[in-house]
Amino acid sequence: MTTAAWSLSALITGLVLDLLFGDPRDFPHIVRWMGAMIAALEKHLSRTVAGGVRLVLIIVLCFTGIPFIILFLCYQFAAPAGYVLESFLCWQLLAVKSLKAESMKVYYSLTKNDIDGARRNVSMIVGRDTTGLDREGIIRAAVETVAENASDGVTAPLFYMMLGGAPLGCLYKAVNTMDSMVGYKNDIYINFGRAAAKLDDILNYIPSRLCAWLMIGAAFVLRLDGRGALRVWRRDRRKHASPNAAQTESVCAGALGVQLAGPIAYHGKLVPKPYIGDDMRPICAEDIINANRLMAAASIFMSVLTILFRLLCWE
Repeated sequence: MTTAAWSLSALITGLVLDLLFGDPRDFPHIVRWMGAMIAALEKHLSRTVAGGVRLVLIIVLCFTGIPFIILFLCYQFAAPAGYVLESFLCWQLLAVKSLKAESMKVYYSLTKNDIDGARRNVSMIVGRDTTGLDREGIIRAAVETVAENASDGVTAPLFYMMLGGAPLGCLYKAVNTMDSMVGYKNDIYINFGRAAAKLDDILNYIPSRLCAWLMIGAAFVLRLDGRGALRVWRRDRRKHASPNAAQTESVCAGALGVQLAGPIAYHGKLVPKPYIGDDMRPICAEDIINANRLMAAASIFMSVLTILFRLLCWE
């Protein structure tokens, strides 16, 4: 088998492993290693723009360069070992099952009218303050994170693995993890996190828009409101401080016929944000299920595109 064949096989294996096992707790995970290294470096770097640039350079070099070198050597001298390692990395770079599982914990708590449990569960998957969220706020937070992470956790990693295998997928995930940890516009991170946030915006620019189109197609296939998804996406896709976040949120809002976003509390401060979508009906717990259906269908479409692209390049 050629290196391209081994690498494609590893990508498919990684997809299957993610669908079967998700992210088992207490299991070695490259994203947790990224987070630990980012946290350690943050303590020793100056909280300046230059310090943030150093952080980006170190993390990207470590988590892109090392996997690339090891995989290159493996495929040169022990291809089956390269296949095993790249399969492991591809598995850990994807988040289809874990995203669904974590968001559905919120749904199950809500079906039991366990609002405190639902708040705890949603706090595990969002960055906003959750202590004051009512039932609708909890559902909205869960739906929004599924919509946004359909790109960040699935489409974007697949996009970069499609172009450059696990090493390029690791590059994306390293930048995305840095952005989630230091890419805040507050007094602490406004300078230090700027490089990570800007690079994350750049890397997500194409994948977020590709994911939006895949979700629009999924809305039609799933017999949700496909026309509504397209209409709201056209109107509201720029209603976010990030150039990318509202791409998939607007599609999800339109497909479900609900209103998302609006003012959100972060670290005790209410941050004004525009609403996305139309308030056609009250949001309900079943919208979490439909958001996951959209995410899953878009993931299938992206997986097919990725495999076809790699096959064409192989030829």
